[in-house]
Amino acid sequence: MKDDYLWDGSGEPDPEIQKLESALGRYRHDRPAPTFERIADLRIEKTRLRFLNFRLSFAFGAAAVLLIAAMAFVYVRTRTVPNLGTAWDVARVEGAPRVGSKTMGANSGVEKLGVGETLVTDSSSRATISLDETGRVEVDAGSRLQLVTNGPGRKRLSLELGTIHATIWAPPGQFVVDTPSAVAVDLGCVYTLHVDESGAGLLRTTMGWVGFKLNGHESFIPAGAVCATRPKIGPGTPYLEDATPAFRDALSRFDFSSNTPAERNALLGIILVDARKSDALTLWHLLSGVSDADRPGVYDRLAALAPPPAGVTREGILHLDRQMLDTWWNSLGYGDIYLWRTYEHVWSQPAPTGK
Repeated sequence: MKDDYLWDGSGEPDPEIQKLESALGRYRHDRPAPTFERIADLRIEKTRLRFLNFRLSFAFGAAAVLLIAAMAFVYVRTRTVPNLGTAWDVARVEGAPRVGSKTMGANSGVEKLGVGETLVTDSSSRATISLDETGRVEVDAGSRLQLVTNGPGRKRLSLELGTIHATIWAPPGQFVVDTPSAVAVDLGCVYTLHVDESGAGLLRTTMGWVGFKLNGHESFIPAGAVCATRPKIGPGTPYLEDATPAFRDALSRFDFSSNTPAERNALLGIILVDARKSDALTLWHLLSGVSDADRPGVYDRLAALAPPPAGVTREGILHLDRQMLDTWWNSLGYGDIYLWRTYEHVWSQPAPTGK
């Protein structure tokens, strides 16, 4: 067979090639070849389709990116923003208390006090705030009270001015009230807290006990006791309400007045001489509040009124051994100081920012 037959059909055919041609002949193409203009049109159309597909893909991709970003934002917010909990219920008792920008009248129902909002009572109005899981707070006339935080396990109010009466049934350490001169930490109790125009405060406990603290200065106020506090000084030394007038006056001047060393010694002498057995509460606090030189006298008087329990030594107390001080406190019958050591650490930390 000549090669010409494969190209133009001339020359001698090969029998095998002819058989193959005969078998494949039915698939022979019998339409005219397309023109170059048609091919160009097809290429343009394919280009348009590809561009359209690219734009659609880009649009869907952008939407997906935005969706993912939104989901990430929500996730981060829920992970980093503390759970502020539900608002406190505010009920009008009399007058026209103001909750945030809303003024409550005689026909007002229960309002909500949210985080960051302030309850204000003028000279003729009173209100109560309550939260089922925490307790009830009565707010007297002429008061200003703000809800600071309300997350799980941490309820914090700020009494800027006026008087509140708190009845708390939440677990110890979960309810805290800031004042301009100290922080009150509930340890399962009922108490009254007052703040005047100068920022000075007075806390009176009627059930349970309250921890009062500013920086490293702390006082414990059990039922029947009172504790004053002053801006930049913090809580003074707690005392029982039935203490003698001379005892209370000397203690107030000892805590908050500017005294010469001689005056201070004289005031301390009055306190020690007038102290009764029940005033061991005050003397125990004074152990940490006097100078090293004055501490032996306080120790001796307290030991005479309330002998130290086993394991508590004079030398240890004079060096302010914390474990010995705590053991002596527990023997006085005012409550286990373990509650304070545990929950003071919890509430004194910054509010959680992510859980």
